[in-house]
Amino acid sequence: MIEMKVAGIALDAGTRHPIVLLRDASERRALPIYIGQDQAKSIMNALENQTPPRPLTHDLFVNFMQEWNMTLDRVIIHSLQDNTFYAVLTVRQGEVKKEIDARPSDAIAIALRTNTPIWVMEEVIADASIPVDRDADEAERQAFRDFISNLRPQDFVQRGPSSNSETS
Repeated sequence: MIEMKVAGIALDAGTRHPIVLLRDASERRALPIYIGQDQAKSIMNALENQTPPRPLTHDLFVNFMQEWNMTLDRVIIHSLQDNTFYAVLTVRQGEVKKEIDARPSDAIAIALRTNTPIWVMEEVIADASIPVDRDADEAERQAFRDFISNLRPQDFVQRGPSSNSETS
């Protein structure tokens, strides 16, 4: 799993649908997730530390967790099926842990309100992420090509005492 942060909300140029954009720590990969208007507003409110006069749905959920001494340990975006992302909230109450199915947009809105880490499975990132720093990606590929082109068969010969030898 890779921890990701919310980079912001964008609008799809063609459809004008909101997209929440997650970024990895190295800022090399971004994961765009299409979301609804209400979730976009809720995420933006959390990013801007805006508190509504009365609790909205995500605020209510956080209040509920606090009143019942529950903590959100992490959000996990675990799969992508038929262009739909799936997530779980890992919630703890004392020693009891539960995973609760959630839409990623709701999970992200709640995670922002509770300062909870957002994790994404590597398979999801491999399937749906977009490169952010193409120059760094190309430099890494070139460094790997250079490394491979300079390998020789003798580089694979074991040197020093064998790990299977017995000592007396």
